[in-house]
Order: sequence, then structure tokens, then C-alpha cells
Amino acid sequence: MTLPFVFSLPHSSQEVPPEVRPDLALDQGQIFANLDLGAAEVFAELPGLALLPADYSRLVVDLNRNAVNHGAKGVVALTDYTGRAIFRPGREPEPDTVRLRVERYWRPWHQRLERVLAAPGLRGLIDCHSLDGTGPAEAPDPGQRRADLTLGNNGGPGGEPDPAKEGRLACPPAALQALGRALERRGLAVAYNRPYSGGYIAQHYGPRLMARGTFAVQIEINKDLVAEAGYTRVRPERARELRRMVAEALREFAAGL
Repeated sequence: MTLPFVFSLPHSSQEVPPEVRPDLALDQGQIFANLDLGAAEVFAELPGLALLPADYSRLVVDLNRNAVNHGAKGVVALTDYTGRAIFRPGREPEPDTVRLRVERYWRPWHQRLERVLAAPGLRGLIDCHSLDGTGPAEAPDPGQRRADLTLGNNGGPGGEPDPAKEGRLACPPAALQALGRALERRGLAVAYNRPYSGGYIAQHYGPRLMARGTFAVQIEINKDLVAEAGYTRVRPERARELRRMVAEALREFAAGL
């Protein structure tokens, strides 16, 4: 059964173009640590309408940020999620370099996403990520244990509109909760919009899709479900089992749409 969803994986690559690598202060292990470990192993083999993995590391350009966000945590970030400086001193990208990276790496990916979101039979965009099992120091939930899966629709803790976000939901609360219940029936603990409610992809495409009767959902898997301690590698058997449960839940969810 083909699932009526497009799956995006904006943080699934650790590749760095040769022209960018000399500017980076991080070694290969630190670049790997910025990967959404396990997301591709769980979601990339699901039978959806289309799959859009990242071509390059989020350290090159972050596909889940607005192209006009040139801040320290913007489309070309200056620090990673542990607070480390990404670039060598004096090699931080100038505004023209940021714009060039957007045109070369960010915009083509989003143009592909626009095209596949026009596919006949589309019922939703699933934006796929992973997160650490415990909130790191710079996260909204430092030191807190996290649920197995976090579903985000740019809303509040039950999926309802959040006044602080001008009510711009990416997915109707009823649909978000239906997906959550399908996952819970497989024994998975689900949180809504905590610690993350959705990045640029869900926020930008979700309201537009809702206007067409579809939706976008950001889904974060807890790395502890699939990875070795220390997040050095994915355990293939764990990834297969989680993929099976997620596929079952998505089939159930799709049947009820």
C-alpha cells in the first residue's frame, strides 16, 4: 500500500561540499553529531508518494529555516546545537556567501518539495526528524526525558492553536491526535508540540496545505529508540522494528482520513 504522504528529511545528510569543508571548524565526528540520527533509517523506506532527503548537512544550509533568516541560528547557522562554533575564526560566511548557499543548496530542494506536494492523491507532508532522549542544555527542555515520538503542528500541547503563534496551525488538532493515537496503540509514548512544535517546513507549507484540505506534521523520533548509547550508530534491528510500528500507524491513520 502506497501511503498518501510525502516524507521530507531535511537533516538526514552529513555531506559537505568540497568548497565549504575548509571553512568548517568541526571534525567529521562533530559533523556526524549534527545529523538527525535514525530518521532516514526509519522513514526513508516507507512507501510514500515521494521522499526528499537532504543533499547536504544542515551545517552547510539548514533546509528547515527560512531563507531570509541570516541570524546565528538561521539558514546558515554559526553555532551548532551544542553551542560549538561551526566555522573557523575569520571564515564565517559573509552575507553574499549566505545568499549563494541559499540559491545553490536551499532553493532547489524546496522547489522539488513544491513539485511533489502537487502530486495527485496527496493527503499530507510528514517532516521527519530525530532528537536526543534527554533535552540538552540549549534546548527548550534541558535535562528532561522525552517521549518516544513528538508530533508538531505549530500549536499547543494538545495540538490546539497557540495564540503566541497567531493560530497558524500546520495540521488540524483532530488529525494530529488521530495520528498520535495510532502510534500509541503500537506502544509508543507520544508528545504534542513539546519540546518542538515544527520548524520552517511545517510552518510554511502546513497552512497552505490545510487550505487545500491536507496538512503538514513534524515528527521527531527519540534517538534512544534506535541508536547505540552515545549516538554513535543506529541499531538496524531497532530501526526496523520502529519502522514497522510507524508504518502500521500511518496506514491506520491514512485509512481514517
